[in-house]
Amino acid sequence: MTKTLKEHIFLIGFMGVGKTTTSHKLSEKLGAKEVDTDAMIVEKEGKAISHIFEDEGEEYFRKVETETIEQLKQLDPAIVSCGGGMVMREENVEKMKAQGKIVLLTATPETIYEHVKDSTNRPLLNGNMNIPYITKLMDARAPKYQAAADAVIPTDGCTPEQVADKIIKEL
Repeated sequence: MTKTLKEHIFLIGFMGVGKTTTSHKLSEKLGAKEVDTDAMIVEKEGKAISHIFEDEGEEYFRKVETETIEQLKQLDPAIVSCGGGMVMREENVEKMKAQGKIVLLTATPETIYEHVKDSTNRPLLNGNMNIPYITKLMDARAPKYQAAADAVIPTDGCTPEQVADKIIKEL
């Protein structure tokens, strides 16, 4: 099934929910280009996100995220995998909605933990790599995620391929 996208499809959700792997599958299935906002930021800043957090702080990073969303206007419609905190700024949500559809991928804290437990490049989880902390952070972000989403896709127990199929069906 190859078709040209008319607008961006933004994949949002908590870190480790599977945005990047789902993006790869969606890209294959739809024949669309894929863009990763975190990768764009790393390239632009010339350093890892964990180093941006260490050197410049979270507020600076969030500002760069907003600039990145703005840059997407110049690209052909693509599958856009967003950093976990992208929708924490209302301004980002407005910019995203103006450019496409926002799909929220969800998973349980236990599933998230399984996906991220061996990761060392999750600045917000450094020193807090545990299910209670992940649950607390997820609960704090849930209202923003829900408010931003045009579609919500649960990913627990699904392969990336199944998640991509659900998104195609939903949109």
